[in-house]
Amino acid sequence: MKAEPDYQKYKLFWPDYANVDYESASDIIIHKASRNSSFGVSALAVHGLMTSLSNPDLKKSINKIDLIVPDGQPVRWALNSFYKLGMKDRVYGPELTLHVLRKANDLGLGVFLYGSSKKTSDLFKAFIMKEFPQVRISGQHIDRFREATEEEDIEDIVRINESGAHIVLVGRGCPRQELWVANHLTKVNAVMMAVGAAFDFHAGVLDQAPAWMQKRGLEWLFRLVKEPKRLWRRYLVTNSQFLLKFFKNRLLLRRPY
Repeated sequence: MKAEPDYQKYKLFWPDYANVDYESASDIIIHKASRNSSFGVSALAVHGLMTSLSNPDLKKSINKIDLIVPDGQPVRWALNSFYKLGMKDRVYGPELTLHVLRKANDLGLGVFLYGSSKKTSDLFKAFIMKEFPQVRISGQHIDRFREATEEEDIEDIVRINESGAHIVLVGRGCPRQELWVANHLTKVNAVMMAVGAAFDFHAGVLDQAPAWMQKRGLEWLFRLVKEPKRLWRRYLVTNSQFLLKFFKNRLLLRRPY
């Protein structure tokens, strides 16, 4: 196995993003997972970034997460603009999940699915078993769609740890999944990845935007057309807020935070 890569973090408005690509990010995750290290990962796009500014709980917790990767193209563009990092691509949560599963398959690691509906979780499990047959599905926990009681949370932690999972894929939506990951560091003996839509996309429940739209930062438009009632505020309002914040910091403040 490759040695754990070094990486630097760069603050954008508030979250501390790692300067990584798919290869280095998945190497870091597998390095930690193979040792059953308690380690948090979030693929944070524009929506999550802006939510971290407006949601006090998320703002307090987000930088406890060990590895925050730039999920959205606008996040990558902003980091490159402020820091001249030369990032060639974003680190998209669903794609990062595939890189991690591929390497977990090579090592026969255990993966626990936490969150989402029963239908989606079952379909995602079937996808993993077909595409990555050496990955061991250590367990599943369907989302309660509410926060667990203290007793339930202790039960969840014990169940995950006793399952022998090396990686917990968390699909609860932002900010619930990021808060869950941050709050379970040192409690869950595995890498916890907040990857949200990876469950829906790889389960075949939602369609992904064409590659050309993803590369040009237009995935938001594709998803908005697909789910206008649910996503109009996230993309039209939040994206506008991101642009205003970017230009204010870039042109007036001349700093990224």
